[in-house]
Amino acid sequence: MTFRDLLQASTIDLDAVGAHLDALDHAERVEQVRQVPGGLQSRLFAAAEGAGGLDHRYFVPDDTADRTFVRHYGKNSLPAFSIFEKRFARPTAGSPVMWGYNHSSMMPLVGPGHFVLRTGPEPGEMHVDYYSLPDERLEGAPPLARNDRGISALVYGHMIDVLRRVSAHVTIGRAVKKGKDTPNYFLLCREG
Repeated sequence: MTFRDLLQASTIDLDAVGAHLDALDHAERVEQVRQVPGGLQSRLFAAAEGAGGLDHRYFVPDDTADRTFVRHYGKNSLPAFSIFEKRFARPTAGSPVMWGYNHSSMMPLVGPGHFVLRTGPEPGEMHVDYYSLPDERLEGAPPLARNDRGISALVYGHMIDVLRRVSAHVTIGRAVKKGKDTPNYFLLCREG
């Protein structure tokens, strides 16, 4: 049984999905996450509504040094260029936000998609806010670039990603552009 198999059930059992993913080692978890197509990502996002359990520490654990990026390996629902990473860092101890950017083979063309991670309005959800930029560039990150200009505006402009918890390492997200839900989803698997 694989992650993908579990998502093809008539009803998704989020507890069974989480237990399956938690039992895998990191490499196998990333591999299985990156095998899930967009249609199943959509179903999982719906199934994860109200799951809760997300906060800033989920994305950057407490034992991670401030200003150090934690990699989350991703797979989006787009038909091409679907493999990417989101990298999150805590700017200072006790910060109410995290900073980050998107790393992919398309970064030279579409930009790094810098963002600020915030607590969402729904309990246990987090928002990747592309309207906002980190206050400064952290070591290891590409230069700060606005998301509302050039090709970057088509990819990241006027967007928030809504994130929901799936397991101890995996989240599911949906892009919201200009306040409207899109049919674009993605999975993330935190390193470690």
